Amino acid sequence: MAFLFEILKAVAYGVIEGITEWLPISSTGHMILAEQILKFDLSADFMEMFRVVIQLGAILAVVVLYFQKLWPFCRDNGRDNGLARHVRWPIMRMWFKIIVACIPAAVLGILLDDWMDEHLYNSIVVALMLIVYGVAFILIERRPRPPKVTKLSRITYKNALAVGGWQVLSLIPGTSRSGSTILGGMLCGLSRPCAAQFTFFLAIPVMAGASLLKLVKFFAKGNLFTFNEVVILLVGCLVAFFVSIAAIRFLMDYVKRHSFTVFGWYRIVLGVIVLAVWAVQQLTAVPAA
Repeated sequence: MAFLFEILKAVAYGVIEGITEWLPISSTGHMILAEQILKFDLSADFMEMFRVVIQLGAILAVVVLYFQKLWPFCRDNGRDNGLARHVRWPIMRMWFKIIVACIPAAVLGILLDDWMDEHLYNSIVVALMLIVYGVAFILIERRPRPPKVTKLSRITYKNALAVGGWQVLSLIPGTSRSGSTILGGMLCGLSRPCAAQFTFFLAIPVMAGASLLKLVKFFAKGNLFTFNEVVILLVGCLVAFFVSIAAIRFLMDYVKRHSFTVFGWYRIVLGVIVLAVWAVQQLTAVPAA
């Protein structure tokens, strides 16, 4: 019975991850609140790894939904020469731009991963970032700029690098990776749908790399998965996959007709709630003897 409750908690985490990873509302902020209510009876090392690796289910959802736009190889594209006739070059060029956009966050993420986990993964930082970016979304949407780029094929390497620079900010918990890159894309002249879709594609190498890094560190500490941990991780990833499909479809339909203002207000409210939860914990904490 106890293990069944642990599985139900994994389902809940998968739902939270699947929704909040793609909507610009910070999956970390929601995970912190979830961890106050749904505490796993598992090691701290496993939980540190779990909250990142569960993203693999969300990544798979992007691959499944956009496979035709992501897979650069084909049987025959009509070109005469050997290798070139089996490559869809517009898609290949898009991947080059995605790689360029990944460089800033990849370098800093590897260098600062441990330091950020130790110093920035806390309620205060998350709440402040939720509120700051919530205000930013509201202000930007009040004075919208006509988009200069409305198609992925029109994104330049300069645009990609600029969005990658904004993605660096998402290394700070509570910022929201999708929130920072969508916001950055819009400021760089991308339309909402274009910025959102580029953000989805950019997530594939970024989140896969982050998950791999956490797995390597987990095993480097001498940890091994127990049967229960394997089941919990698989359940979380599977639920995150199916929920992500629904969340991505919702967001792409939503941004075609609406602004991000509602997400801005939601972030502000969530930030205040996170601060309130932290304050209650401090007031009710039992002083050390």
